[in-house]
Amino acid sequence: MASVEAPKVVPLRSDAHGKLKIRELGSFEHVKSAHMVPVTAHEFSRLGAEYPIVFVKNSETDQFQSVALLGLKVGENLFVDGDKWKGVFVPGSIRNHPFVLAPAGKDSDQLMVGLIENSPLVSEEEGNALFSDAGEETDYLKAKKENLVGFLESDQMTKAFVNVLVEKELLTSQSVTVNAGEEKINLNGLYIVDEKKLGELSEEDFADFRKRGFLPPLYAQLGSLHQFSKLAKMQAGA
Repeated sequence: MASVEAPKVVPLRSDAHGKLKIRELGSFEHVKSAHMVPVTAHEFSRLGAEYPIVFVKNSETDQFQSVALLGLKVGENLFVDGDKWKGVFVPGSIRNHPFVLAPAGKDSDQLMVGLIENSPLVSEEEGNALFSDAGEETDYLKAKKENLVGFLESDQMTKAFVNVLVEKELLTSQSVTVNAGEEKINLNGLYIVDEKKLGELSEEDFADFRKRGFLPPLYAQLGSLHQFSKLAKMQAGA
């Protein structure tokens, strides 16, 4: 099996990257072996119509993160079909590629726009230019930077949302068994919203959730679990 090259993130600079172009999701090479991707609470309602949304726990930090499942087996993304995406709504973390917002330095609060330089979408041959001949940012790059900032804000709200779910003990560990044709696949290490505990929330907590905009993503997450049957069908046909 070919090894996957680690992403090489570098600060985006006009002097170093003046000639670079980005193919606009002309390929999903970078996520073809990703069976889950991080997603933000703002995306849940759209994502939930296509993908199961669950929470996973980082074993190193003990932090929970919301993810969309794109496959039932590690290393398999059922939504990548050559250069095409089989879904309608592409998660923001995939759409932002190959751009990232990263700390400008160690322990820095300042953020810089970074570029995953070794991404298959980056070249000098084809795609959208990042800078003009005069070194000015193109409209394409400006739009991408705005998207990154919007995604970061959504990500911060999502962290607050997930922290409240943990604090109120609303996440419950769930093992899922999926029948994909002749094959039975067991998924462990997933967490979902505990519907019973959600129903037992105090009126005060419920009102706080409503005020903070947490109710739509909560219900979208619960509704998205129906999409496991869709993944099973895709797996059986894969």
